[in-house]
Amino acid sequence: MIVDPVTLIVALITVATPILLAAIGELVVEKAGVLNLGVEGMMIMGAVCGFVVAHHSGSAFLGFVAGMGGGIALAFLFAILTQILLANQVASGLALTLFGLGLAALIGVGYGGLALPAVFRPFPDALHDIPVAGPILFSHSVLVYVALILVAAVWYGLTRTRIGLVLRAVGENHDAAHALGYKVVRIRIAAILFGGACAGLGGAFLSVVRVQNWLEAMTAGAGWIALALVVFASWKPWRVLLGAWLFGGIAALQLRLQAAEVGVPVALLDASPYLITIIVLVIISSDRSRAALNAPAMLGRIFHASG
Repeated sequence: MIVDPVTLIVALITVATPILLAAIGELVVEKAGVLNLGVEGMMIMGAVCGFVVAHHSGSAFLGFVAGMGGGIALAFLFAILTQILLANQVASGLALTLFGLGLAALIGVGYGGLALPAVFRPFPDALHDIPVAGPILFSHSVLVYVALILVAAVWYGLTRTRIGLVLRAVGENHDAAHALGYKVVRIRIAAILFGGACAGLGGAFLSVVRVQNWLEAMTAGAGWIALALVVFASWKPWRVLLGAWLFGGIAALQLRLQAAEVGVPVALLDASPYLITIIVLVIISSDRSRAALNAPAMLGRIFHASG
């Protein structure tokens, strides 16, 4: 059985979108000098909140808003722990993931298999029917295009605006930024909440658009892949997009290979996107000087205001 390249590309874009949303939010967080390992927890909270609200309200849009709210709620908890109470960022992020997975499982009891409203698609059906280009460019839900716009907006914001310059300054030297009068803690909290909103929106996309169902632990490591993509991309937005599409392509291809019943164990095919991600990260990490050059200098360090 030959894999249709058009359907494969359409599938990879869909698979990549929730990871792309979470990764671009985490990139902004890390650019501010904060390492939030709770992306998985924020995504699963976004998934359950988005599904529950979309089901009860009959509005996918409200589901997406609720997904963002669920991610922001957990991000706010992380911000309080790390920026106000000065808790260790790694430990707090891991705790956030465990808390999010448990709370989402509790909230989602009884919601599996319930009906969801249709998701808005911005382009008319006539464009969908255009050979090759139609399905690839015009057949997606509105959030796919929002994710692409968000990548461009983050790139522009970080590289072309004063806000982006200040955010990067905080991530490179928070003491110098504080000495210049910038509110380091407030800036980092804002970045953390933005990252939470993006992760929650990615989770809502997963449950409301891609899977159209609620399943416990349905993120299946997507948050960890998003974290890895930020490193893979050397903290550059456009490379995050390429990395997400690479992962999405591998994931979509392995599903089609399973359907074609190729002579490869199913467990190996399931693991292939994660294995390839690990291999790529190992290769990138082998050049320590390059990795250190691109990483924000204050990443993971606690800021103590001295006056």
